[in-house]
Amino acid sequence: MRIFWTLFLLIGLQFSSVISFAASTKIHSIAYSNQASHSRITFSSSLPTIHKVFLLNNPSRLVVDFKNTVLKTKFKQPLKSHPYFKKIRMSQKDKTGLRVVIDLKHPVVQKNFNLAPNKKSGHRFVIDLSKATKKTTSATRTSTAKSQKKIVRKSSWQKKKQIVIAIDAGHGGIDPGAHGPEGTLEKKVVLAIAKKLAARINAKHGMKAVLVRKSDTFVKLRKRMDIARAAKADLFISLHADAFPNPEVRGASIYVLSQNGASDEASHWLAERENKADLLGGVSLDNNDNTLTKVLIELSQNATKEASRKIAKRVLKYFKGVTRMHKNTVQKANFAVLKSPDIPSILIETAYISNPFEERNLSSKAHQDKIANAIFKGVVSYFKEYSRIIAQR
Repeated sequence: MRIFWTLFLLIGLQFSSVISFAASTKIHSIAYSNQASHSRITFSSSLPTIHKVFLLNNPSRLVVDFKNTVLKTKFKQPLKSHPYFKKIRMSQKDKTGLRVVIDLKHPVVQKNFNLAPNKKSGHRFVIDLSKATKKTTSATRTSTAKSQKKIVRKSSWQKKKQIVIAIDAGHGGIDPGAHGPEGTLEKKVVLAIAKKLAARINAKHGMKAVLVRKSDTFVKLRKRMDIARAAKADLFISLHADAFPNPEVRGASIYVLSQNGASDEASHWLAERENKADLLGGVSLDNNDNTLTKVLIELSQNATKEASRKIAKRVLKYFKGVTRMHKNTVQKANFAVLKSPDIPSILIETAYISNPFEERNLSSKAHQDKIANAIFKGVVSYFKEYSRIIAQR
C-alpha cells in the first residue's frame, strides 16, 4: 500500500471517536402529515440519518433507533384524532443514540426512506404508515421466507460444482502502489504472487481461480468487487505489499472488514435498488419496508464476516511458517475491497516492501512461491472443513 496510508490510518484511529462525536446528526424538526392512504412522519436533520426501524406488538409500537444522533428541538404530540399515533416518546441512548417510540392505535405496515436535500428542505428521514391487513401481513411473511431461502441458496457451496476464488492483485496500471528502496513496485510483485496462487487453485480439483486483473492494468476499487460478484466468487483475496517511512518495519498482516466498514456498506447497499435486488437473489421487496431489507442484508453480512474471519485465521496459520508477521492476529480495517456483503473477503499485506530485506524477498520467485503456497494451504484447509466439494475428493 502507499507509504502515507499507514500514517493516516494511525492518526485516524486516535481521533476517530472525537470526530464521530463532533459530527453527530442533529434532528431539528419533526412533522406529521396525513393522506388518504397513509400517514407520514418526517424527521429533518443536519446530516443523513443512520437508523433502525422495527415494529412491536401487544401493544402495537413503532420504534426508531437513530445512531450518533441528538434531538435539538421540542416536539409536539400528535393530535388525539390522528389515525395511527397515540403518543410519542423519545430518549437519548448512550449519550449519542436517540430512540423514538411511537405508541400505535392499531397494527400498521411501514415504509421508510431518506430524502436528499433540495432547494426547500435539508436532509429528511421519512416513515410512511398504512393500516395492516391480513393480506399485507401474509405477503411480508412470505417475502421474508423466500428471501432468507435465496440467501442460503446463494451462499451454499454444496450445490456448486466448483469453489470460485477471486484473486485481486492490488493497484496496477497508472497506480503503482508502494515501492521499495531499490525501486521494486508493489503492483508487479503482487501480480506475480496472484498468478502463482491462481495456478495452484486451478490445479486443485473442485476449485477455480479468477484473476481480477491479469496484467498491468488499473481497476477501480468497486469494480474489483463487481468482477468477483460477476464470477459468483466464494472468496475474495486482495494482495498488497505494505510500506512505512521507517525501513526497519517489516512483517505480513492479514485483514478482514471492520464493523464500521460493514455498517457503512449496509447503508450503501440499502440505498442502491439494483444492488439490493442482486444481493437478495432477485427477490422483490418493493411491497415491504426497509427494515426487512436491512435484516436480510445484515444476515448476509454476518455470515460473510464470520467466514472471512475463519479463512483469515487459516491463512495466518500457514503464513507464519514462511515469513515474519507484523501482526500475529487477524486485523480489522475499513478497506473498500473487503466490503462485499455476500462474499467472504480477506486482504493480505504480504510484507513491507519499504524494508530492504523484504523487498528482496518479494522480488524472489522462490519466496513468491512460498507466499502463494501458504495462502493456498490456508484456503484449502478452510474449504475442506466447511465444503463437501473439497472434502469428498
